[in-house]
Amino acid sequence: MTVASRIQSMGRVKGKILAISSNYAAAYAAKDSDVDVVSAYPITPQTHVVEKIGEFLADGEMDAEMIHVESEHSALSAAIGASAMGARAFTATASQGLALMHEILHIASGMRLPIVMTIATRALSAPISIWNDYSDIMNARDSGWIIMFASSAQMVYDSVIQAYRIAEDPRVHLPVMVAYDGYIMSHTVEPVEVFDKDDVLKYIPKNPTWIRLDPDNPVTMGTITGPDWYYEFKYQQVMAMKNALQVAKEADEKYGEMFGRKYGLVGRYMLEDADIALVTMGAFVNTAVKAAMEAREKGLKAGVLELRLYRPFPLDEILQALSNVQAVGIIDKAISFGAPVAGPVFNEFAGAYYSRDDKPLLVSFIAGIGQRAVFVNDFLKMFEKLDEVVKTGRAPQESIYIGVRK
Repeated sequence: MTVASRIQSMGRVKGKILAISSNYAAAYAAKDSDVDVVSAYPITPQTHVVEKIGEFLADGEMDAEMIHVESEHSALSAAIGASAMGARAFTATASQGLALMHEILHIASGMRLPIVMTIATRALSAPISIWNDYSDIMNARDSGWIIMFASSAQMVYDSVIQAYRIAEDPRVHLPVMVAYDGYIMSHTVEPVEVFDKDDVLKYIPKNPTWIRLDPDNPVTMGTITGPDWYYEFKYQQVMAMKNALQVAKEADEKYGEMFGRKYGLVGRYMLEDADIALVTMGAFVNTAVKAAMEAREKGLKAGVLELRLYRPFPLDEILQALSNVQAVGIIDKAISFGAPVAGPVFNEFAGAYYSRDDKPLLVSFIAGIGQRAVFVNDFLKMFEKLDEVVKTGRAPQESIYIGVRK
């Protein structure tokens, strides 16, 4: 099954098809979600998102306040202020911009504000790189935000809309990041179905449910808290993240009913009879699926699992999808420096399988750092390595770096 066939329209609410990039898909989703406030600071390769929103505002296609700020730190701070007043807030960033926001990420999640932010993922410096990997998003993985990855421009559009339904659900009240590959997706054009705002608002009606600032009902937000209560605040975030798993499932199912597409928390490709599988996300998914098809032509029972929801980690769906697989390769587009095994997503899988007797052999692959090209043949080599691991019954104890000159 290909990515395209997995998300084929089942024909409910009909939209119009546009040829747009993932950056523009994010902008259209913000417009169609009827956001009230957009706070913006430009950074490559995200800038086109807020530029397009600026065009919508100038042309009268969108009714929102655009706040031009002096940094990404301020962009998220402004979104917090807007959301705290009950507005539907949106922003976008990448790379060093997300790093500059890091302090404020924790404030947004700790204050339980349902902000949605798109990330056109890009490598962190030094040395300076404007190209793609996931070092920025992996830096933010423990900031208390729900994190979703998209593998197509259509999925970017749909995920941003779903993100508001998840974030604003009273069982959750947490901010959401929707991540997609900078340049590889942000600047490439695909057909995307977009919907009328009135139809979208039937899916995400504007009804602020979270605690917000109100002169008629004064509250204190973000106050200092001592050891006697801080722990309980953090535990509430733990429980909200657990709730987000079910809410994300429900949001995806409802989206499928209304708009004809649903994705699941994970994507499954040829896993029904697979002996070996690669786990990946974002733009790698499409190439990995192509490689799995070619691997099967060579006699390898290969499959692919797409990790669409990363935070909260969809453990049950992963365990079920990989229940019959003997060896699993987890592909990371980021490096956890100093860790015994350097793949951050790999370490999630290692933890998930830690106490299970029926765990498959796990292999860590690092690939695509700084947008180093990864081809179908590279994925085939990963499948061949997994086949070797199955035959020997032994997995490497360190990450395998694909495509690096040593």
